[in-house]
Amino acid sequence: MASLENTVVVGVDGSAASTGAVAYAANTAATRRIPLLLVTSYTMPAAMFAEGMIPPQPVYDELERECTPIIEKARETAAKVAPGIEVSHAIVEGNPAQVLIDYSRKAKLIVLGSRGLGGIKGMVLGSVSAAVASHAFCPVVVTREDTDDLNRSGPVVVGIDGSEVSAKATEWAFAEASARSAPLVAVHTWMDPQVQAAAAGISLTEDDWKELEEQQLQTLSERLAGFSDRYPDVEVQRFVTRDRAVRALVEQAENAQLVVVGSHGRGGFTGMVLGSTSRALLQAAPCPVMVVRPESHS
Repeated sequence: MASLENTVVVGVDGSAASTGAVAYAANTAATRRIPLLLVTSYTMPAAMFAEGMIPPQPVYDELERECTPIIEKARETAAKVAPGIEVSHAIVEGNPAQVLIDYSRKAKLIVLGSRGLGGIKGMVLGSVSAAVASHAFCPVVVTREDTDDLNRSGPVVVGIDGSEVSAKATEWAFAEASARSAPLVAVHTWMDPQVQAAAAGISLTEDDWKELEEQQLQTLSERLAGFSDRYPDVEVQRFVTRDRAVRALVEQAENAQLVVVGSHGRGGFTGMVLGSTSRALLQAAPCPVMVVRPESHS
């Protein structure tokens, strides 16, 4: 197998959400022309052994054997979607979220379903997907269980707010759009506290608002300029609006195949793992969401 640095890693647990994530990951690996690694995990039942006791090897072997059908099913799914890609697997002891976070230190991309086995009915974002999106060292794509993510077409949508992590998200969005031969919709919302404060107590005319919007559009164009030079094949559509970021991004995502967002943007507190926008998108977006953190490597 190629180095993990150039591999798509997908979390597998046998659930419907997991199967959809495998299909999406296989398609992503194919468009990127890189290998796919299927990862599943098991935990040693604590009640079976006294504290400090090392379980015998046959117990580990049996737990691994129980995971084999899950891996085989995932292999079949990947083969149907992208028969030409290189596929390998890993069966690891440990908490599933921590296992995937460990893999994220070197992986190109982590893919997982919005919720897996044991998910509470009606809960969109599971604990594993939330934890991995919050702490991974590479970008994380969370797919939807209740939509046909694989066959979605349309543009790649990216939220841009001028922060450092937003610039990283923009770079990933351009790369994804280029790999998918898809247009890119760059969304910038600007009714932030600074603008509100400036407008407070001032009677702004329609021309004033238009001028402000044109200034924001110019700012957005400047933030996109370098990326457009690097990805001349990507058609870019600019969308500037006075609206909440989540609402604007969800609206643009209706016909999109992927939404890319930084883990947190302007105003993010040090140590905050997921900002309000990224967390809300993971809950509400109608298509897969890629979360890019400041620590994400390229």
